[in-house]
Amino acid sequence: MSNTLIQPYLMFGGRCEEALEFYRTALGAQIDMLMRYKDSPEAPPPGMLPPGFENKVMHAGFRIGGNVLMASDGCEQGQEFKGFSLSISVTDAVEAERYFTALSDGGTVQMPLAKTFWSPCFGMLIDRFGISWMINVPAAGCGGE
Repeated sequence: MSNTLIQPYLMFGGRCEEALEFYRTALGAQIDMLMRYKDSPEAPPPGMLPPGFENKVMHAGFRIGGNVLMASDGCEQGQEFKGFSLSISVTDAVEAERYFTALSDGGTVQMPLAKTFWSPCFGMLIDRFGISWMINVPAAGCGGE
């Protein structure tokens, strides 16, 4: 099992391209690969996709730092992300604040960045696409403290 790799695969229900651009701007994500349904060498089974999904993202691979994530529009409009969070560990409060502010734009702050018993700077939010994020500084220092 030493070669096992677990990667998040996010289904954006028709908003994948918008999400990729948001993460590129907010987190410096780099898009490594993007394929649309219309470019697939095999057509999807009849009725699998809603009308108008031909130009939607069938599969994308992107990186945030050294982390590889995958994404798609999936096979239906809308999405619901529940039961997980993506956690970002950063080296200092300035970086934590930058990511937190960028990701919370158009989203909902669940817990503002603050000192906790396990971190000098931790916060939680849900971004505009419904993805839950936790921002954590494992080392000393949190904005102004």
